[in-house]
Amino acid sequence: MHKILVVDDDNDMCLLLTRFLTRNGYVVASANSGQAAIDWMKKNKPDLVLCDFRLDDMTGVQLLGKIKETHPQASVIIITGYSDVKDAVEVMKLGAFDYVTKPLFPDEILLTIKKALSEDAKDNSSSPKQNAGTPSNSSVKTKGNGGNSNYITGDSPEFATIVKQIDLVAPTNFSVIIYGESGSGKEEIAQQIHQRSKRAGKPFVAIDCGSLSKELAGSELFGHEKGAFTGALNQKIGSLEIAHEGTIFLDEIGNLSYDIQVSLLRVVQERKIRRVGGNKDIDIDVRIIIASNEKLWDAARAGKFREDLYHRFNEFSIDVPSLRERKQDIMLFARHFLKLTNAELGKDVKGFTKEVEDVLNNYIWYGNLRELKNVIKRATLLTDGDLVESKSLPFEINNFYKLQFESPTTAPASKTEAISTSSPVPYENKLKSANLDAEYEVILDALKQSNFNKSKAAKLLNVDRKTLYNKMRQFKEFNMD
Repeated sequence: MHKILVVDDDNDMCLLLTRFLTRNGYVVASANSGQAAIDWMKKNKPDLVLCDFRLDDMTGVQLLGKIKETHPQASVIIITGYSDVKDAVEVMKLGAFDYVTKPLFPDEILLTIKKALSEDAKDNSSSPKQNAGTPSNSSVKTKGNGGNSNYITGDSPEFATIVKQIDLVAPTNFSVIIYGESGSGKEEIAQQIHQRSKRAGKPFVAIDCGSLSKELAGSELFGHEKGAFTGALNQKIGSLEIAHEGTIFLDEIGNLSYDIQVSLLRVVQERKIRRVGGNKDIDIDVRIIIASNEKLWDAARAGKFREDLYHRFNEFSIDVPSLRERKQDIMLFARHFLKLTNAELGKDVKGFTKEVEDVLNNYIWYGNLRELKNVIKRATLLTDGDLVESKSLPFEINNFYKLQFESPTTAPASKTEAISTSSPVPYENKLKSANLDAEYEVILDALKQSNFNKSKAAKLLNVDRKTLYNKMRQFKEFNMD
């Protein structure tokens, strides 16, 4: 049973984490100071230390150094506030496994701990990190140097062209636009460009612009000073500043407001930023890679994207084919995702039945690699035997296959028919079922129109993204894993 040491000068935080981790099967001890942690480790051997970055008697850097001297096998996870992110990135270069930002969320902190305690993480814990981790609870993901062992390119001729383009542009300092449907692997391509560039030893920061509200986008990108606006209780370093000397990846950049686009133009032209509420310029050296699921030139001509900003970014572009355009890669990725999920869940599922392979190969994959990965994760979880069977696949996958390859008499023509022929619906519930069915059709239509981009689908439906997610969770047909 793994032994975890929680180090935080907040008694309530120590108590909360101790109770939570104990319930999840770990042996947990706590310390309210760096020195108390050091004293405890003189008599005990922790597998993992969960440590607040700012302690009363020392910093996370100092405690990390002492842990690595006396217990090099122990993984260390740093707990930090947003204003400490830049420091946390530096700490990871000194050997911390990852960092999580406050407020903490149980599922995310538990997943990070499980990864840190895995055998692969243990093998690397005694040396400075090659891959800085992903800050939880944020739209920003930061990584350091090193390759991505979970990255595969596929065998299709369509992707072979992209590999050549990556090799060509990576050593340069060109800005790059990556075009592709949602879930097609644009961020992974951006990481490959970074990892093969001269900036590989510096941060890689990825931002989902579609998840940033207009009010918070400026703070997330450029940072803010204390008191810059209501709720700005501390200074915050923006993502562009965190990515200094490295690479920043802006996914779905077309979602940024006109004002933010103007500020980005200044970054590209002058390589300077100014924090929200600040009065001084900060020099930055950062490579910018952007991604969009629509052609930015068309958006510029339609007045939805600044044309001058487009021309600044358009030094090199890569078009990523959808998964349905490279079908010979489907089972390659499916087996890859099965391997990763087996490792994550501690299972040993060997492969897929012939029926499942046929289903996977003939499905359209509207959500591309992201959808395929989620389907495989869910199916692996539900599989008890050696092979994934069709009963473990989501409704829409199996239903699509039946509609396409079975006779009309054996497959329902719509979700409405599927509901009405499965089992009798009590009379008093028929109106409710009809209303829900209408909602399903409207949501599905909006998702198709937006290429299954949920942010854009929410705009089409005139609801916020959270409302759309809540609606989708009512229907098991929508894969919300």
